[in-house]
Amino acid sequence: MKSQIKLGTIFGVELGLHYSWIVIALLITFSLAAQFHAVNHDWSETVVWATAILTGLLFFACLFAHELSHALVARARGLPIHKITLFLLGGVAQMEKEAADPKTEFWMAIAGPITSAALGIILLEFARLSGWVMGSHPLTPGIALLVWLGYINLLLAAFNMIPGFPLDGGRVLRAIVWWITGNVERSTRVAARVGQVIAALFIAYGIFRFFEGAGLGGLWLAFIGWFLLQASSATYLQVRTGTLLRDLRIKDLMSTNFEVVSPNMSLQEFVNQRLMPTGKRCFLVMENRQMLGMITPNEVRGVDPKLWQFKQIGDVMRPVSQIHFVAPEMPAMEALEIMSREDVHQLPVMANGHVEGVVTRAHVLEVLKARSELSGISNLPRAA
Repeated sequence: MKSQIKLGTIFGVELGLHYSWIVIALLITFSLAAQFHAVNHDWSETVVWATAILTGLLFFACLFAHELSHALVARARGLPIHKITLFLLGGVAQMEKEAADPKTEFWMAIAGPITSAALGIILLEFARLSGWVMGSHPLTPGIALLVWLGYINLLLAAFNMIPGFPLDGGRVLRAIVWWITGNVERSTRVAARVGQVIAALFIAYGIFRFFEGAGLGGLWLAFIGWFLLQASSATYLQVRTGTLLRDLRIKDLMSTNFEVVSPNMSLQEFVNQRLMPTGKRCFLVMENRQMLGMITPNEVRGVDPKLWQFKQIGDVMRPVSQIHFVAPEMPAMEALEIMSREDVHQLPVMANGHVEGVVTRAHVLEVLKARSELSGISNLPRAA
């Protein structure tokens, strides 16, 4: 999940928003305004909308705190997390790799619900100290804000502890099964299956509620179930992929027969003589045995075909400063994660200051597919 709106950095973790967040932000704000209108008839329009907007903003601050707690625990235990993205259904702390042991998985997963529960209790206690009586309607905007945020944080903690992978509760379940069995793949499979069952129940209940007259509320539950079903399958697939590639290094997969072109070659000549006849997708740009950059069909597509005869490869190539080099001893799964994170399909392999070869996403996935077929695993990604 990539963030399109960058908000800043806290404790070295980049905070961002996905565009889908705007949808839920509007829904929450309008729902809060309607609720405040219904309960507090003497509030003016300005007070109602100001309270609704402020409460909505603080709710997303609480979501950030939930995800930030995951990130800080992960980093304390040696797992790099540099980004948190809020989207339609909440937030996600983007990990560069999975936990190495069940203890790390457990504490990293449970940190979020603990944070949300603690926030909920603290906010409700502030509301009580401000004169609110539990079970009654808050009379002032400030108390209404505290009460609503308190309850929603408690609900957020409870929802995330549902043992459906990849919710926090599902990850806690995986950590427990992992600790008992000592097998990360088996524990992931168990947690994923439980997650799929829970997702199916969400979908079925949401559809039932919709036909009972719940309207959008029922469809929303069904949508949450569908999302959990997709996320559970995708996360299990990622772990299974890591298992299949566990013993492979870049040197096992890289191609040493890479294509080299000159920076002075025109794009027209490059397309007609090198790109189209060979079908290759990655060419290293070199001069005097020194690598200057890399060119792929993506860079060519960014230039109007009418200008190909006037442009040289050196004008449009991706320069060395923008290329991520990998080492021959790097695990294959780590290279695949880099390609996914940086949205590239090939990585040059560098050793002792020299380019030794190129590893491509297509080749990694072809090997993955072959291994999955031999082990009887299906539904794994195919090479593009």
